[in-house]
Amino acid sequence: MHENIFDLSGKVAVVTGGAQGLGLAMGQALANAGANLVIMDINLEKSKLETEKIRTEYGVETLAFQADVRKQKEVEEVVTRVTEHFGKLDIFVNNAGICKHIKAEEMSLEDWQEVIGINLTGVFIGCQVAGRQMIKQGYGSIINIASMSGSIVNIPQPQCSYNASKAGVMHLTKSLASEWAAHNIRVNSISPGYMKTAMTAETLKTDMAKNYWLHLTPMRRPGLPHELGGAVVYLASDASSFVTGADLIIDGGYTVW
Repeated sequence: MHENIFDLSGKVAVVTGGAQGLGLAMGQALANAGANLVIMDINLEKSKLETEKIRTEYGVETLAFQADVRKQKEVEEVVTRVTEHFGKLDIFVNNAGICKHIKAEEMSLEDWQEVIGINLTGVFIGCQVAGRQMIKQGYGSIINIASMSGSIVNIPQPQCSYNASKAGVMHLTKSLASEWAAHNIRVNSISPGYMKTAMTAETLKTDMAKNYWLHLTPMRRPGLPHELGGAVVYLASDASSFVTGADLIIDGGYTVW
């Protein structure tokens, strides 16, 4: 029998912001590939609910923790408890993020700092805390969720803070891939395009979304959360053993126009 290089059986994966939307879908994909799953989210009740469903459906071990990705001590506590329970940390997915559609000239410094704090500083904290554990182990895979907005500027909505934060995530990913390759730690990112989630479903029905977002997407539709599953499993598994510092754009072709 040939080895399945996508198999994650026995691996331990943490997904931040994993209680809903894209994070939940990626967590489900990792569990479906055999990984034990830890959801770290600001919403503990939802995290517990979803981890119970995943445990029942996929037969893997699951844990749920509450943490704010901007607070290093909280993230450290989660990673400590995960490693105490499982004895290791194989995969860390930095997914938590927010977006604010505010014109640059009208944006308050507080709004700017909240987006950068969660989307970029929060990713750095997750990478650093997970990276320290993985350096001790001598291996690991970190997957940062960036966005096509790190490569292009979305129209017509103004979102400079989000775009800047995601561009930062992409270059942070490359920087850490360079630094940590010597420790057998791979660091990659995934850049989704317009995706249909509970939070975007209503917006996708508007004329703005139809005339701009979908009209400018060659495939003429939004992505579905499960369509990120293959990418996250690939980057988490031995199938991508020579891949580091890469960004996988999954956008229905939006960035080619």
